[in-house]
Amino acid sequence: MKKDLPENLVEDIFIAVVLENETPHAKSWGVYLINLKETAIETILVTSKGYGERNGEEVKTSVLRHMIPTLEAKSFAKIEMIDEEVFGLNNEYWLSYYLGRDIFDKKFIFLPESIVESNFIKIPLLNMPGVMIGV
Repeated sequence: MKKDLPENLVEDIFIAVVLENETPHAKSWGVYLINLKETAIETILVTSKGYGERNGEEVKTSVLRHMIPTLEAKSFAKIEMIDEEVFGLNNEYWLSYYLGRDIFDKKFIFLPESIVESNFIKIPLLNMPGVMIGV
């Protein structure tokens, strides 16, 4: 049963939506996994999807799955590109990874309209503007 499993808390792991490039005509955005731990994480699986309401109708994006074999300590990996069109939806990233023999998982959700300039910070390790969530 789920209650019998150890509660492995995800710490020092973040998901960030980053403004990678901006021209007068367009902006390009990327989603990154950031490992601020002192140790590598392995066998990383990330599923991503968007969902919510637009103009009174329910909207769902496709579910995408990503695999990263290893993410070294104090490093980052790009998960995917993201289009501004989905910023008005909930953007969910479900992360699972191994640290040694233990498995960890956490759901990260960017709420609608949370990816806005007023929420930007300088993203650690990437040194680019964006919105980061984690514990």
